[in-house]
Amino acid sequence: MGKGKKTVILGVTGSIAAYRACEIIGLLKKELINVQVLLTKEAGYFITPLTLQTLSCNKVIEDMFGQPEEWDPVHISLAEKADLVLVAPATANIIGKLANGICDDILTCVIFATKAPVLLAPAMNVHMYKHQIVQENIAKLKKTGYKFIGPVKGHLTCGYTDIGHIAKTSDIINEAKRLLK
Repeated sequence: MGKGKKTVILGVTGSIAAYRACEIIGLLKKELINVQVLLTKEAGYFITPLTLQTLSCNKVIEDMFGQPEEWDPVHISLAEKADLVLVAPATANIIGKLANGICDDILTCVIFATKAPVLLAPAMNVHMYKHQIVQENIAKLKKTGYKFIGPVKGHLTCGYTDIGHIAKTSDIINEAKRLLK
């Protein structure tokens, strides 16, 4: 992976698949990659900051306006430290925000401020995923250089077995490592 320790900003959004962030952190840490977690307000309903902080060994950032540890704007300093921004799970909400230039939380601000590659791992209901607007947003983001991994066909929380399941953790990690090279 080159010289020095790489840093992945892991954005966790409001999906039942947020639990997969734990696996992702563990596998990235095994690769000696520093993981800084950004947790959206909605994700906090599914997984706690304490869990992610314990696994990543870094303070989880949820609020852009909290007391900074450095006297740089927090979203800018994080954006500059990133070698990759990975959003897993990526909901229709975050995909829509990014596709339409909405910067209203720490995660979207970091993404728009970084020069690092951005990798999105969508997870949502099949009908949401196949919705024309979501598909247009994904196409728009791909056209501007955002990378996607998944979703895949699998068991969805709503009871369906269809497209919308977050990609396998190993596939997400392999794509992240490829983008870090």
